[in-house]
Amino acid sequence: MDWNGIADIIVKNGLKILISLVALFICFKVINAISKRLQKQFSKTDKLDKSTVRTLIYIGKILLKIVLVICFVGFVGIDTSGITALITSLGVCFGLAINGAVANFAGGILLLLTKPFKVDDYIEACGYEGVVEDIHLTNTKICTYDNKVVYIPNGTLSAEKIVNHFQKEIRRVDIPFDVDYSTDVEKAKAAALRAIKNTPLVLSEPEPMARVLQYKESGICIITRTWVNSKDYWTVFLDITENVKREFVREGITVPFNQLDVHIKNGD
Repeated sequence: MDWNGIADIIVKNGLKILISLVALFICFKVINAISKRLQKQFSKTDKLDKSTVRTLIYIGKILLKIVLVICFVGFVGIDTSGITALITSLGVCFGLAINGAVANFAGGILLLLTKPFKVDDYIEACGYEGVVEDIHLTNTKICTYDNKVVYIPNGTLSAEKIVNHFQKEIRRVDIPFDVDYSTDVEKAKAAALRAIKNTPLVLSEPEPMARVLQYKESGICIITRTWVNSKDYWTVFLDITENVKREFVREGITVPFNQLDVHIKNGD
């Protein structure tokens, strides 16, 4: 059908088209409301993966809208057979234009299938790190700890190395401390362990430890290792760093600085 034919349909069925557009608008609003309600409802349960649920709801919403548009076109009596060639040509151009989007879409499907992370996980990827807030079909939204929102294309993300800090429930916190060579090593280890055990959020099992790691040019390196819930990692890391320093000061344990001893021999 040519454009004149479409114009005739609009003139003859103006009221019908107007009512159909209003109905289409209302249906779109209802679909959006239902999708938001479903997403909110499923987010309250831990039995289903939030990322998968959100994506499936989004796909369902888009498909329903497409079906409604097709029904609308058929209802008003428009025969699309005459513009098939035009639609095909536009489809080719559109396909070339969204080549990158297709790669991102495929990456999104891959991420949903392999599940290297989920919503609320803390990840490190593509030079960014933060909490995953949403996983869309073409990009992933993360929020960094300084409250910046970063959208990473799924095509790039699926091909990059991803570090998931929250996939395991507990993590080990390793913190090295240097002490002077004149320090009693056992005394320093005991002081570090006291500081760790007095730090909130530290897990008692596996048991914390403090051992000599290596002998450096200017001091002895003592490594402390303790286990915490993954979400408490940075809180515990900073608390232990401060607590050990205070305990060393209380015990009179000296933290070394880089120095060079020069011995001069008599030329005679």
